[in-house]
Amino acid sequence: MSVTLRVLIVEDSEDDTALLVRELSRGGYELTFERVDTPAGMSVALDKQEWDLVVCDYSMPRFSGTEALALLRTKDLEVPFIFLSGTMGEETAVASMKQGAQDYIMKDNRKRLLPAIQRELREADQRRERKRLEQQVQELRKFEAIGRLAGGIAHDFNNALGVILGWAQMGYDNVPADSPVRENFQMIRDQAQRSAGLTRQLLAFARRQVLQPRNIKLNDLVLGTMALLKAAIGERVELNFTLAPDLQVTTADPTQIEQVLMNLCLNARDAMPQGGRIVIETQNVEIREDSYRTRSYGQPGRHVLLSVSDTGVGMDAATLDRIFEPFFTTKEMGKGTGLGLATVYGIVRQHGGFVNARSEPGHGTTFRVYLPASTGRPEAVELAASEEARKGGGETILVAEDHDALRGMVRESLTSQDYTVILASDGQDAVRLFKANVEEIQLVVLDVVMPSCGGPEAYSQMCAIRPDLPVIFMTGHTAESASLNSMIENGALFLQKPYSPEILGQTIRRALNRKSA
Repeated sequence: MSVTLRVLIVEDSEDDTALLVRELSRGGYELTFERVDTPAGMSVALDKQEWDLVVCDYSMPRFSGTEALALLRTKDLEVPFIFLSGTMGEETAVASMKQGAQDYIMKDNRKRLLPAIQRELREADQRRERKRLEQQVQELRKFEAIGRLAGGIAHDFNNALGVILGWAQMGYDNVPADSPVRENFQMIRDQAQRSAGLTRQLLAFARRQVLQPRNIKLNDLVLGTMALLKAAIGERVELNFTLAPDLQVTTADPTQIEQVLMNLCLNARDAMPQGGRIVIETQNVEIREDSYRTRSYGQPGRHVLLSVSDTGVGMDAATLDRIFEPFFTTKEMGKGTGLGLATVYGIVRQHGGFVNARSEPGHGTTFRVYLPASTGRPEAVELAASEEARKGGGETILVAEDHDALRGMVRESLTSQDYTVILASDGQDAVRLFKANVEEIQLVVLDVVMPSCGGPEAYSQMCAIRPDLPVIFMTGHTAESASLNSMIENGALFLQKPYSPEILGQTIRRALNRKSA
């Protein structure tokens, strides 16, 4: 089978060019070539297309081989360069190798030509692969550094937001409906929720969200969000679906994957200011070992593919290289945070998948999200507690929270919802209070990260006394924790900070209802 080879031949002799072409064709190469013999001609050829190889004569009337080599390197191109000359001496050849040539071959010794070309093409592939891996490592280090910074900020920020959000909500609920103060509380609450949304996006990018995965059918999730998607993208954009009927199950947090789909569709909408078409597609794909080697991320095996394509303005290569960076945006000031696609990147990577994009200016964009396929039956999504069932009935709840102001807000909120509350300031205090009130306590609510003893460790000590003890873990951020993930998989509920009193009440009611059932 012939191998395609693009060769730029720098040679003043048409006869020698014909000999070279014939030699390469006999060697099994299917050639695309161009002959040049001037600096201007070579410059135009290099700008016009990419080349796999440059073969150059050393001595020409209007152009020297060393000038050709220098021209190639000034364009920052790493194309293999081989001299093929009848007049090149050994000292000159050695000097040229030092200047960046890969090899030199005398015209009377053409039997070395094919082996030399094969060797240089292999080494060029190896250099490209090393460069790709180095760029990948640099990108991962950069993203990891940003992620650590985002996670550290979010932990304290989410505690403060939780206090603001909680007291604003209770203030709103406790003033008369016609009071002008009520609108002030609502504005505080709305801005706190908006700020909480930004920190959630940062945590998603940083892969520091706690996932609550279950087996889901991606088609059901897509169709379940159809009405919301149509409302978000507006009437000027046509929304089409191509969903594989035999789509495999994937294990994922449905809320997070909904966020991925929504962000991709909103990004597509913004790329079509005059209207257009979005196509959402799902299919089963198999990533083979040989294909995996050419990808930046992911693992070989079965995957579920979610793709979102648009007919928008498209992107150039420079923009495409930066689209997943946090705070990078092509929109005008005030029109976007630059976190939408960064959020997509983080969520997909935390699920063990990967995402890529293809785009050209004027020809739209396609994002492809690959999630590992899994086995088993899809699980139903548990619904939130109803309004009527949200109030407490005097149940005793132990709450462990090291943030003083947030602890006070939680006590006030739960007391107003007819719960009896026991407060602990850290994990050790929580274990001590649990032992002292083991018969009365019906539920524990534990912060994940606390001094001296974190929530998962404290809960393990409590379970040694009461194995069936229901628990809710809460945190403003946490890195992956094997013990926490295991507890969530076994039925523990999780509450992401900042939360409103309403969400806190819903989650507590759900945990207690589970216990009753």
